[in-house]
Amino acid sequence: MGSFVSRSSPANMSGPVAEFVKGAIAKDKVVIFSKTYCPYCTMAKEPFKKLNHPVTCYELDHRKDGGEIQAVLGEMTGASTVPRVFINGNFVGGGTDIKKMYSDGRLEKMLA
Repeated sequence: MGSFVSRSSPANMSGPVAEFVKGAIAKDKVVIFSKTYCPYCTMAKEPFKKLNHPVTCYELDHRKDGGEIQAVLGEMTGASTVPRVFINGNFVGGGTDIKKMYSDGRLEKMLA
């Protein structure tokens, strides 16, 4: 039997990158982990602009640890795709989720 080697190593959930992610999520009311070229990330940011609500945004394609952050987010949220949006420390979804929450009024209530 040969050994199976995973292409992506599991995230170190007690390492410095995981601690950074947890701290970032806890520090600010709205946190978006994004990539500058991602249309879904733009979709997730728009409603906050419309509501004139400040957002802390981490652009993973501009960070050396972006891939590692994405792996940590995958462990935390069940998917490593971006955007990953957190409000009050809770994962609330991605671009289409935020757009829908904005349309039906839930987003504004969460930010109140």
